[in-house]
Amino acid sequence: MIGPALPRAAFWRLTAMGAAGALLVWTAAALSGITPRQFLPTPWEVLARLAQLSVEPFVGHTLFVHLASSLQRFAMGFVLAVAVGVPLGLVMAWFTVVDRLITPLFEAVRFVAPIAWVPFAALWFGTGIGGPVLIIFMGAFPPVLINTYRGARHVDRKYIEASQMLGAGAFRGITQVLLPAAVPSIVAGLRISAGLGWQSLVGAELIVASSGVGYLMVKGQAAVSTATVMSGMIAIGLVGLLIDIALRRLQAHIEHRRGL
Repeated sequence: MIGPALPRAAFWRLTAMGAAGALLVWTAAALSGITPRQFLPTPWEVLARLAQLSVEPFVGHTLFVHLASSLQRFAMGFVLAVAVGVPLGLVMAWFTVVDRLITPLFEAVRFVAPIAWVPFAALWFGTGIGGPVLIIFMGAFPPVLINTYRGARHVDRKYIEASQMLGAGAFRGITQVLLPAAVPSIVAGLRISAGLGWQSLVGAELIVASSGVGYLMVKGQAAVSTATVMSGMIAIGLVGLLIDIALRRLQAHIEHRRGL
């Protein structure tokens, strides 16, 4: 059973306490001497390295340039997943024949982890932008398609029948009946899709990229610089959080306008 919602002040207080507790444990572990500082730096050493990476190039670029490169790849793969997944999910929901043709292949492919596409991406695209985009697409595509399909399938049948009685063809039925009704489900799927796409990007950059935050982390590991690796992890987490916050606000706005 879900308990009552916490007041905003209590929520942020507990959040701050949790973050402070995690930092204390991290600091204590770093200062204990159990692990050499080279492999477990203190929080302030990581923050200092993060600030240094922001202004000084590492493996050719500053941290912000690496982030920009990562975001470019992510945007391309994510937009491609949305551009393919949303129309395909709507068409599958409207046409039973298309649903029966696509579902077996989709069900087989969606259980393949995005990182499993790395060898193919490396063979097909080398270290070019196509490899990471393919891997991001394979991570972001399934949630978009699934949520679009489910949202469209839950549309009340009487609305579809009414549109057909009024002479609406498949295109108008999909765009004017299914799509508006499925929008909340689609936006919810975008949050999941963006998270999986961002995680897939980092995995791709660890192997098939010559720039980006994942590439920076690989080079930091090669240089035995744990602070560099952890700085990249912090950057990845913060950017992922910002993407999720933006999509959450979009979802809340749509739900508010629809009275949900």
